[in-house]
Amino acid sequence: MTSPLNRRDRLAEILGRDGDRCVWCGRTIGTELVRATTEHVVPKVKGGPSWLENEVAACARCNRQRGNRTPAEWLDECRARGWAPDDAAVVASLERLEAAIAERGGQRRARRYVDSQLRRLRNR
Repeated sequence: MTSPLNRRDRLAEILGRDGDRCVWCGRTIGTELVRATTEHVVPKVKGGPSWLENEVAACARCNRQRGNRTPAEWLDECRARGWAPDDAAVVASLERLEAAIAERGGQRRARRYVDSQLRRLRNR
């Protein structure tokens, strides 16, 4: 088993996987003006694990303002603010997490949350 990645390496891995745009507002991140962060799609307080499959790249502003809102709620809020969220990236993250939970087991709370969010986002 490999050792867990530190925060900087996790961010680098996620940016390499998903690109350098905030999943919520669409801004280019990792610049002098817009700090890149990792964002848990399923918040930790809702049972979301600290797995790469549950993390996406987001700007610090969106990460901070989202709080514990569901992905579907926050996507709606982002659109209402005139931003360009990446619904497909959020759904892809939820699908990766769903597959990881099926493979690794556990995560009972997160599993229900992922299922409900995928149903809601796929029915748009």
